[in-house]
Amino acid sequence: MDGTVLVADDDRTIRTVLTQALTRAGCKVHATSSLMTLMRWVEEGKGDLVISDVIMPDGNGLDALPRISKMRPGLPVIVISAQNTIMTAIQAAEAEAFDYLPKPFDLPDLMKRSSKALEQKRRAPKVVIAPRDAGDDLPLVGRTPAMQALYRLVARVMNTDLPVLITGESGTGKSLIARAIHDFSDRRTLPFVVAQGPDLQGVDGPSTLMAKARGGSIVFDEVADFDEDTQARVVRMLDLLGDNAPRIMSTSQSDLAARMEAGNFRQDLYYRLGGVSLHVPSLRERVDDIPLLADHFLAKGERDLGTVRRLSPDATELVRAYSWPGNVRQLENTLRRLLVTASESEISRAEVEQVLGNQPSPEPRADGGGGEKLSASVARHLKRYFDLHGGQLPPAGVYQRILREVEMPLIEIALDATAGNQAKCADLLGINRNTLRKKITDLDIRVTRRRKLM
Repeated sequence: MDGTVLVADDDRTIRTVLTQALTRAGCKVHATSSLMTLMRWVEEGKGDLVISDVIMPDGNGLDALPRISKMRPGLPVIVISAQNTIMTAIQAAEAEAFDYLPKPFDLPDLMKRSSKALEQKRRAPKVVIAPRDAGDDLPLVGRTPAMQALYRLVARVMNTDLPVLITGESGTGKSLIARAIHDFSDRRTLPFVVAQGPDLQGVDGPSTLMAKARGGSIVFDEVADFDEDTQARVVRMLDLLGDNAPRIMSTSQSDLAARMEAGNFRQDLYYRLGGVSLHVPSLRERVDDIPLLADHFLAKGERDLGTVRRLSPDATELVRAYSWPGNVRQLENTLRRLLVTASESEISRAEVEQVLGNQPSPEPRADGGGGEKLSASVARHLKRYFDLHGGQLPPAGVYQRILREVEMPLIEIALDATAGNQAKCADLLGINRNTLRKKITDLDIRVTRRRKLM
C-alpha cells in the first residue's frame, strides 16, 4: 500500500495497532484521539484515507462525514464503531462512507479494505440505498439485548460468503434482514433476487435465477415450503456454483432442523443453507421495543400522511401488553389504521381496543416442532454445533460457552416475567439475590423495572 492514512480513535490500543500495521504495509500514518485534530488535518489537505471511530471525546465521527466530503470530495473514509448496530451501518452508508466495520474488527480484513480505498482514492463510489416500497419494509428498530445481538451478528456476516439462514415468525422482518445484509455488503451494487418455489420450476428455472443474480444475492423465501422436487433442484443448483457465485440466503418460519428430522426437508439442503443461522425475535421476545416501534410508525405516518398522532399512556400500556401474533407487520398495520380512524391527536385506549378486537385470529404455526422437550431441543442444537466443526473438536471451553448461551436468555426472560424485580426473579430462579446480581453484571444484562401487565 502507498499513501497517508489519518487514524482517529480514542482507544490508544487501536491507534497503536493500526499505526504499526499500516506502517508495515508501507503507509504514512497520523493518529489522534481528537475529532477536531482530524478535521484540521483534513482541511490542511493531509491524508489519502481516513479511518475513524464514531464516538469520540469531542464529537461524532458520523456527523463529521458530510464536512469531510465537502472539504475533500472523494477522500475515502472507513468508519469503525463499537456500537455494532445496523443503524450505524445505515447512517455510515447514507453519509457516503467508503466502508463500515464493527468492533472488534478483523485486522487483515481492515487492511484489505484500506488497500482498496487507497487504490480508488478520489474515485471512491458512493454507497446509495435505493428507495423501496415502504409497504415491503419493516424497520430495524430495537434496543433490547435480542435485537442488539442480531445487529452484531448481521454486521459480522455481511461481507463473508457464508450462506445465511434467517428464521423467525411471520412479520418479524426476515426479508429486511436479508436485504440489509446485501445492501451493506461488497455486493451492494449487484442484483438482489428473491426466489420462491415457482421461480425454480421447469428446466430453465435455476439457470434463469442465476442469470438474474449475476453474482449478487439470492434469497430463497420460506424455503421450508419448497416441495421435494424444488428442494432437489436447489441442491443441484448449489452444487454447480463456481467463481463469481451469488451470495445464498434463505428465510423460514419453520424449524428446518425439526422438519429435517421428521423427514420433511432434505438433509443435504439443510446443511448447504445453514452456514450461519440468524433468528429474528418476535415481539413477545422484545417487549421493551414495542413503544419504540410504535413511536417510529406514528412518526412515519406524520411524514407520509401529515397526520400527527400519539398514544395516550393507557393506550401505550395496552399496545405493550398485547401479544402481537403478526409481529411488527401487524403492529404497523394497526397503527396506520389508528392514524386514520382516531378522532383526536391522542389515541385513546378504547380506540386501540376497538382496532385490536377486530384483528383476525392468527394461523397456527407449522413449525413441525410439536411438543419437543427442552432437553431434546438443546441436544439437537449441541449436536449441530459439534457437527459444524467438520469432524474436529471445537475450541476448548465449550462448557462455559454453552452455559452462558443458556443462562443469559433464561435470566432475561425471568426478569421480564417479574417486571425487572430482582428479588422476585431470584426467588423464581431459586438462586441467591447476590448471585443474580453478579450474573446480571457478568452477562451485561440490561434490567428495566416496570409495572407488570397481565
